[in-house]
Amino acid sequence: MSPAAARSWVVPLAWTAVLLDGFDLVVLGTVLPALLRDHVWGLTPGTASVISTVGLIGMTIGALAIGTITDVIGRRKALIIAVTAFSAFTALCAISPSAFVFGLLRFLAGLGLGGCLPTAIALVTEYARKGKGGSATTTVMTGYHVGAVLTALLGIWLIQPLGWRAMFVAGALPALVLVPLMIKYLPESETFERARETQEKSATEVVGGLFRGGLLRATIAFWVTSFMGLLLVYGLNTWLPEIMRQAGYPLGAALGLLLTLNLGGVVGLLVAGRVADKVGVRPAVIFWFLGAAVFLALLSVKLPAVGLYVAVFLTGGFVFSAQVLVYAYIGKTYPDVMRATGIGWAAGVGRVGAICGPILGGALLSAGIAYPWGFYAFAGVGALGAAAVTGVRAGRSRENVAATPVP
Repeated sequence: MSPAAARSWVVPLAWTAVLLDGFDLVVLGTVLPALLRDHVWGLTPGTASVISTVGLIGMTIGALAIGTITDVIGRRKALIIAVTAFSAFTALCAISPSAFVFGLLRFLAGLGLGGCLPTAIALVTEYARKGKGGSATTTVMTGYHVGAVLTALLGIWLIQPLGWRAMFVAGALPALVLVPLMIKYLPESETFERARETQEKSATEVVGGLFRGGLLRATIAFWVTSFMGLLLVYGLNTWLPEIMRQAGYPLGAALGLLLTLNLGGVVGLLVAGRVADKVGVRPAVIFWFLGAAVFLALLSVKLPAVGLYVAVFLTGGFVFSAQVLVYAYIGKTYPDVMRATGIGWAAGVGRVGAICGPILGGALLSAGIAYPWGFYAFAGVGALGAAAVTGVRAGRSRENVAATPVP
C-alpha cells in the first residue's frame, strides 16, 4: 500500500475508534434507569455510582499505561489492542451475572478505553499536514461526541424492545469490522518509526522524560489544565439537566439543553481546530477556556428560551473544545518519542477531574445551591484552566525540544 493510501485510512479508523470511546461516555447513563427500575442484581443508586467510578478509574489507569506503552511498541499495535480489549469486555457486560462482575468488566473495558484516545490522537497528529495539527486533533475528537449522541439515540431504539443487555452487544459489534480493517490498513506512524530508530527507550525512560529537558513545567501545567477540562466535561454532562430543572425549567427542556450542549461541542471542535491552526494552539487554548468560563457564568442568568439555547450551545462549543485543544497543544509540545506518553498521562490525570466533576455537581445539588452557584463554580474551573495553561512557556514546541535527548 502506498504512503498516500495508508495516510487516507488514518483519520477514518482513528475517528471510528474514538466514536466507540464516546459510546462509553453515555452508555451507563442510558442503561442505569432500566437497571434500577427492574431492580437488576438489587442495584441501588449508591452501587451504580461505585460502578461508574470504577469504570473511570480503569480509564485513568489505561490512559497512563497504554499511552506510555504506545511510545514503546508503536501507535498501530497499541490502538488495535485497546479497541479489541474494550470491545471484548463491553460485550461480556451483556452477560454479567452480578453487580460485582458488571463493575469488574466496566473496569477492564475502561483500561482499553483510556488508552484508545491518547493513541488515536498521537497517530493522527503525526500524520497531519504541517500546520494542521490542531484541526486534525479536533476533527478526530468529533467522533467522541457523535458516539455519545448516537448511543443516546440507540438507547431509545433498543432498550424498550430488547432490554439493557442489547446496548452492550451493540457497542461491541462494530469491532468485528473495525479491528480487521485496522489490522489490514492502519499504518504505523512514520514519525514514531524514525524516533524509535534513533532513541529506542523503555517505558520508564519515556515517562521520566516528561519531567526532564525543560519539560517539567509544561507537564504540570498540562496535567492541571486537563484536570479542569475534564471536570467541566463530565460535571456538565452529568448534572446540567438537573441543575436546569432546579432553576425552574421543565425536565423536557432540560434534556433538550443537554443535547444542545453536545451539539455545540461538535461544532466547537470544528471551529476550534481551524482557529488553532491560524493563530496558534496556545492562544486558542487560553481563549477557549476563558470563553467557557464566561458562558458558564452567563447560564446563571435567567434568559429567554432562544437566548438560553444559544448560550448553552456556545458553552458546549467552548467547554468541550477547550479540553481537546489541550491534547493538540501537548502533541505540539512533546518530542516524537514521548508524544503519546504525554497525552496519555495528561488524559489520565484529567480522568481524576472527570470523577470530581460529578461529585462537585452532586454536592452543590445536595446543598440546594446548584443554581446559580453551580455555574459560578464551573466558571471558576474554566478560569483556572486558562490560568494553568499559561504555565507552558510561549513558543515551547516539539521543534525546540526535539533536540533534547530523553535521558
